[in-house]
Amino acid sequence: MEQPRSSGVLLHPTSFPGRYGIGDLGREAFRFVDFLIAAKQSLWQVLPLGPTGYGDSPYASFSSHAGNPLLLDLEQLVQQGDLPADALNDIPCFPADRVDYGPVIEFKMGLLRQAARQFAQDASPERRHSFAAFCETKQHWLDDYALFMALKSAHQDAIWNTWELELVQRKPAALARWQKELKDEIHFH
Repeated sequence: MEQPRSSGVLLHPTSFPGRYGIGDLGREAFRFVDFLIAAKQSLWQVLPLGPTGYGDSPYASFSSHAGNPLLLDLEQLVQQGDLPADALNDIPCFPADRVDYGPVIEFKMGLLRQAARQFAQDASPERRHSFAAFCETKQHWLDDYALFMALKSAHQDAIWNTWELELVQRKPAALARWQKELKDEIHFH
């Protein structure tokens, strides 16, 4: 089967310009798509979009299903009421020519935690229903991913095989105990 000739661009969303130290899937991503259409490009190739692990490489992801939370659009969280408008007033001075992951992660994850708490308190019934439906349809991977990320945080980001033996062996009693203890952190992820 012959395919028509096509062309496109390889660009990871972290490369978009922005105020928050890292490109995201907000306004600049939409502008880029408009540019691709105007330039008659038919492909946008991206590197993996999962949450990055050691070295912040998109090829070292903690999940083949989850998205990288650093790609979330903070301005949209303000528009949805999950962050107050003044949350984006005091932005650290990030380098314009590269991503300095340590400070970016600290800054954005702090705001994302704040947004998650606000959502848990004040989300409309419709948004709560959408969230619950998402969690239910993605349960086959989301439950383990959220628990893993919460456990990783509780263990100061140590490698999983250095955790307590009951967790490494996924003993039901240990998992249940940690799920109860880390309920809010699991909800965040």
